[in-house]
Amino acid sequence: MIKVHHLDHSRSQRVLWMLEELGLPYELVTYQRDPKTWLAPKALRDVHPLGKSPVLEDQGLVLAESGAILEYLADRYDSERHLSPDVMPAQAPERLRYRYWLHYAEGSAMPPLLMALVFARIRNAPMPFFVKPVARMIADKTMQGFIGPQLKLHLDCMEAELGKSAWFAGERFTAADIQMSFPIQAAASRNGSLEKYPHLRAFVARIAERPAYQRAEARGGPLDLGAAGR
Repeated sequence: MIKVHHLDHSRSQRVLWMLEELGLPYELVTYQRDPKTWLAPKALRDVHPLGKSPVLEDQGLVLAESGAILEYLADRYDSERHLSPDVMPAQAPERLRYRYWLHYAEGSAMPPLLMALVFARIRNAPMPFFVKPVARMIADKTMQGFIGPQLKLHLDCMEAELGKSAWFAGERFTAADIQMSFPIQAAASRNGSLEKYPHLRAFVARIAERPAYQRAEARGGPLDLGAAGR
């Protein structure tokens, strides 16, 4: 049976969702973050050298990286291609969009979000009182001058894409939408309700209505992506 090493409030939620969409049975091994550092426990290093999640085990294979895992599951188990447009010609717009957004989620969208998380933790970290104003000034300047504009750039791009169609690869839900869910939810947890991004808000609402998403959340626990910055 497929085994998923799942870290609470993490990217591995997407793997559970993908498995639920495919209707595949799986064993769930859950790990808890350190409440002080928000890091994964060392026990995950026994599964994968980087000690990260998600990690999927299947028939002797040990796979990491959410995008690679979703592609593997689609290739191996989605024989009717319900979650990918690979039956289309290689140059088909839907297939190109699918590949782009599947990799964009981690390659482009997540780095500024992770930087925002790091600087939020720096800003709120315990430190001597005479250092705190300097640390907060550096964090605020970095957010205002670089990270904030980068986040806006990416959110504007994602909003525009969902203005073209209901889903990232076109009018049909695919694994690219599963992969894109995490950065959008992370952005929503950072700046509230995505007030200026109606298409992104609608996307978050649509995915929450999917029965497979709800089953994954019931098994893996609800996401609290804002907790890392508190």
